[in-house]
Amino acid sequence: MPNFTAIEPSDLADNVFRLIGSDWMLITAGDRESFNTMTASWGGLGVLWHRPVSYIVVRPVRHTYRFLERGDAYTLSFFDARYKSVLQLCGSKSGRDIDKVKEAGITPRTTELGSVYFEEARLVLECRKIYFQDIDPRNFVDQSIGENYPDRDYHRMYVGQIVTCLKRSE
Repeated sequence: MPNFTAIEPSDLADNVFRLIGSDWMLITAGDRESFNTMTASWGGLGVLWHRPVSYIVVRPVRHTYRFLERGDAYTLSFFDARYKSVLQLCGSKSGRDIDKVKEAGITPRTTELGSVYFEEARLVLECRKIYFQDIDPRNFVDQSIGENYPDRDYHRMYVGQIVTCLKRSE
């Protein structure tokens, strides 16, 4: 992959809390012919079932949800701070209404397995879906979490095994 070096997920040096919660990421699902991307700041990385995994949460009302449901994989693209406006655009506009990739000026590329990521990213995780679960408000041990859902539009959580980890090499 041009400009990227494959590394093991265990070799990531980033602070995951900053990477996801502060820097944000683009979740992308679909294939080169038809895909959508959205900004997210909720999710995680870790080990589950002896595998390196990511978990993401997406509301069913989001356009990207349809692509996640149809496909077997998704990517997480992480960017340098200078791309914050790109992430803001991709988090505030719907792919139903505009071509976010064109509007944001980012360049889609495809992994060897056919997943879409972005050339401008500094880090890309390609994940194969291995589990999903709908968030059930009856399971909130801390009931204040429900305040995040005034419209009761609960997320679906996806767990994906990280199958490719690409780090920008420059």
